[in-house]
Amino acid sequence: MTRILITGGAGMVGRALAEALPEGDVIVTDLARGTLLDHIRFQRMDVTGTDPDRIIANVRPDVVVHLASIVTPPPGMTRAQAHAVDVTGTRNVLDACIKHGVGRLVVTSSGAAYGYHADNPVPLTEDAPCRGNPEFPYADHKRQVEEMLAKARQDHPELAQVVLRIGTVLGAGTDNQITALFRRPRLLAIRGSDSPFVFIWTRDLARIVERAATDGPPGIYNVAGDGWLSIDALADALGKPVLRLPAWALRAVLAVAHPLGLSRYGPEQVRFLQYRPVLDNDRLKSVFGYTPELTSAEVFDLWRREAGL
Repeated sequence: MTRILITGGAGMVGRALAEALPEGDVIVTDLARGTLLDHIRFQRMDVTGTDPDRIIANVRPDVVVHLASIVTPPPGMTRAQAHAVDVTGTRNVLDACIKHGVGRLVVTSSGAAYGYHADNPVPLTEDAPCRGNPEFPYADHKRQVEEMLAKARQDHPELAQVVLRIGTVLGAGTDNQITALFRRPRLLAIRGSDSPFVFIWTRDLARIVERAATDGPPGIYNVAGDGWLSIDALADALGKPVLRLPAWALRAVLAVAHPLGLSRYGPEQVRFLQYRPVLDNDRLKSVFGYTPELTSAEVFDLWRREAGL
């Protein structure tokens, strides 16, 4: 039997993973139990403090699946608070795994770790450097986490790692900053850029994390459905027009609107629209041994229909 501890497990992926694994083999941790089924074992864990060391020492898991992360900061959350979860929290979990002899650590990273850069290859393989931009907290934090994990692979090879660099996740009920872009009357794009998106279905992601926690091979894997969609393809699917602006014009508008509270986004958002990482999933299929059931286009179509768009 393999004992698996999940951090940040009350979220969508953690719930699906806990329900898929044999009862008794999994312990879910998070700040609150949320909607976890009653039979699932739960312990409260704050990854930003001493909880990871104490709980991992007590539970003695064979595998830790580290899902705890701030993807969409709630209103009022500062960058320092997000860093405490994303980076310090990962450090605390990693240190506890090494200290207490955990055999495998699964970490959900992000395609954002590659950063938003004009010279990013299309598509990006796992050999591309992680250059998460400092002006994007989530991308910057994921870069720092990746650097931390790379050092641990050198210093502590006894701890097997599975690092999943995940594209945009879509499924029934998904509602976040990115889906808000698709709900606008017109899709915003930068003139001269395809603004490509890759998607992974929530159910595919849950299956991938389950395999990573059990019999999947260690390694670093991009997680996305086959193919990608340009902003024009997304607009066609939604039956909406595309508003194309020059990069300099949008930067100027956001530089004024953001300080005045008229936009939640600053001028750095232009790079997000211009240079989104396009993830190559060949290694996921050929080495990790999982082919996503839905392509990026099929994932988006499923979300679009379920969202009534």
